[in-house]
Amino acid sequence: MAKQIDKDMLIGDILKVDKDIAGLLMGAGMHCIGCPSSAMESLEEAAMVHGMDVDPLLAHINKYLAAKGE
Repeated sequence: MAKQIDKDMLIGDILKVDKDIAGLLMGAGMHCIGCPSSAMESLEEAAMVHGMDVDPLLAHINKYLAAKGE
């Protein structure tokens, strides 16, 4: 079974699951992924800061992980 993430996970931990998730986050408008402080924010906090709904972003990332795990 492919690894899944949740909205409470820290960005730094999410990137440890799969470094390519950084591209998905940047594509969604989170261009601050390289900032040291972003590693300590949860996905939900980062989405809120960027005015995004976390649920579609979370679904997109988990769909990517599921496809990669097949």
